[in-house]
Amino acid sequence: MATSIGSIEKARCDARECKVALVGFGTVGKAVAGLLAARTHEHSLRLTHVFNRDICSKRVGWIGDDVQWTEDINDVLASDADIVVELMGGLHPAYEFVRRALLEGKSVVTANKQLMARYGSELMQLSREKRRVLAYGACVAGGVPVLSGLHEGLGGDRLYKLCGVLNGTCNYILTKLEREGVSFDQALDEAKQAGYAEADPTDDIDGYDARAKLVILARAGLNAEVNSEQVVCRSIRRLTKTDFEYAHQMGYTIRQISRAEVEDGVLYAAVEPALVPHDSPLAKLEGSQNLVVSTGEFGGETVFSGHGAGGNPTAVAVVSDLLHVVRSQAQLAMEPDRPRPRQYEVSSDFEAARYMRFVVRDAPGIIAALAGVLAKHELNIDSILQQPGHGKSALPFVVSLEPCRTASLDVALNEISRFEFLTEPPLSMPILA
Repeated sequence: MATSIGSIEKARCDARECKVALVGFGTVGKAVAGLLAARTHEHSLRLTHVFNRDICSKRVGWIGDDVQWTEDINDVLASDADIVVELMGGLHPAYEFVRRALLEGKSVVTANKQLMARYGSELMQLSREKRRVLAYGACVAGGVPVLSGLHEGLGGDRLYKLCGVLNGTCNYILTKLEREGVSFDQALDEAKQAGYAEADPTDDIDGYDARAKLVILARAGLNAEVNSEQVVCRSIRRLTKTDFEYAHQMGYTIRQISRAEVEDGVLYAAVEPALVPHDSPLAKLEGSQNLVVSTGEFGGETVFSGHGAGGNPTAVAVVSDLLHVVRSQAQLAMEPDRPRPRQYEVSSDFEAARYMRFVVRDAPGIIAALAGVLAKHELNIDSILQQPGHGKSALPFVVSLEPCRTASLDVALNEISRFEFLTEPPLSMPILA
C-alpha cells in the first residue's frame, strides 16, 4: 500500500502543476506571490487561492485573473489546492486552519514560529498520520536555511548545543547602542521607523520571539521537546552605552543570545543578553542579521548566517519550503518517520563567567560589602572595572566573576539588591567563551 500511495502522489505532482493557496496576504504573503509569479516558468507551483480578511483592500492587479480571492477559509479548505501556505501569524485561528488543512489531506507550509513552538509536535504527528508534509523552514532566521541544514545537512551528526542571534530587531537596536551611543529608547524608535520593530516591540526586546525560534531549533536540532514557558527570557531593555564601553574594555560586545544545550540528561536553555568575544561570529553580526551555531559530537561547529527579517528573505524560505513539499510528497509514504522528540528536564542554570554592572551612590565600603556577599555564596571575583568621568551620585562600575551557576548568582544578587547604596537594581549577564 505504501508504494501505491507514493506512486499516486508522484503522478499527481509530475502530471500537473501543484496548486497553492495563500492564507494571509500581508508583507510576506505579497512577497511570496510575487516570487511565484516571477519564477513561474521555473517550477510547477501555481497560485490558485488567496484568503485574507477585508480582501477588497488586499487585491492586486498583478496576480492573474484565475486566482480566487476569498474571505471564507472554507473556499480554501474545500478546494483542490495541494498546498496551503499559512502566513497569518498568531496562534488562533492559524492553528485551527492548519489542522483542518492537514485533515483535508493538504500539505502545509507555514512561517508561523509561535504556532510551531506551541503546537509543532501535535501538527507534525498529524501530518505523519495523513502522509502529508508540514514544512516550516521560514519560522527561524527567515531566509537562512538553518532548519533544513539541521535536519538534512547535519542529520548524520549528534548535535548537543545550539547558540545564536535569532531576533533581527534586537540586533539592530544593540548595534545602534554600540556604534552610535544612543539611548535604548532612541535606538528602539529608529528600529520602528526602519520597519524592524513593531508598534508593540515586547516580543522582540523581552526575548519571546527568539524563545519561540529556540524551541523550534531545539526540537529540530537536539530532538528535544520543550514548552516555551520552560525557557527563561531576560530583556535587553536595561542595556546602555556604558555596558558596551565596559564590554569593549574586556574584549567583548553584547548580543541577545538564544542557546540550548543537552548535558547529563538536562536541557539547559535561555534567551538573554550576553557578552560575546570580539572574534566570535556572533559579534560580527550587524543590523537585522541572524546567526546560528550548532555543535555536534563528530562534526564540531557549523555556522548558519544571513538576513533573518523582512518580506523577501522570508518569502525565499517559504518558496523553498514549497519546492521541498513538491519534491518530498511523492516519497513521503516510503520514508521512515523521524524519531519522536525526547522530553528533558529543562533548566536555565548555565555555568558561565559573569558580568555584573552596579550603579551606586559612592561611599566607603561598597566593594567590601559586595565582596562579602559574593564570598558568602562562594562566588569568586575575577576583576573590578570603573571608568572615570561619572558623578558620585550615580556611579557605574563592573564586577566580573569566574564561572558560576546562574542559580547561585541569583541568590547573591537578591541579597545585594537590598543595599541602600544602589541607585538601581544590579544588571547581570553571562560572559560566553
